Amino acid sequence: MLQTLILAAEEGAEHEDSVLMPPLAELIVGLLAFGLLVGFFFWKIYPQIRRTYAERADRIEGGLNRAEVAEREAKALLEQYRSQLAEARTEAARIREDAQAQGRQIVEELRSQAQQEVAEIKERADAALVAERAQVVASIRREIGEIALELATRIVGHELQSDARQRQLVDDFIAGLDEAPRPAAAPAGPGV
Repeated sequence: MLQTLILAAEEGAEHEDSVLMPPLAELIVGLLAFGLLVGFFFWKIYPQIRRTYAERADRIEGGLNRAEVAEREAKALLEQYRSQLAEARTEAARIREDAQAQGRQIVEELRSQAQQEVAEIKERADAALVAERAQVVASIRREIGEIALELATRIVGHELQSDARQRQLVDDFIAGLDEAPRPAAAPAGPGV
């Protein structure tokens, strides 16, 4: 067959009628080669291309579907997180308000407790002052009584016995001093 083609090509070279028209042998060989190439393409390559195209389309569509599903899930999670965040903020505000109320209550309790303690301390101090004043007054009265007895002993010239009557006299004298109006304080002079 190759020889036939070569022979046809040589004969065609002798008859060059037109520049635009290729020799018949070349045209037949070219059409035959082109037909074989197209046949091979549709028999082997085209099904492979269609299969690859279908797989890629499925993969892309599947990816888009998965992306849409993931987006819906992400939106649902986002809404869930937002609602949880809103609940957490509400809970935090409630806890903060409770803590402030408890703080005010504790401060008020401590304040009232401190006022009670101050009142108790003041009462004890007042009682202690009254008791101390009574002790001091009793002590001063005894000392004044003893000084008065000693002074009376020196004035009379003999020792007076310290009996209940004398003690009563001293107490009456001291009571009279408490009731008597007090003279204005005289300025202290150089002789005093």
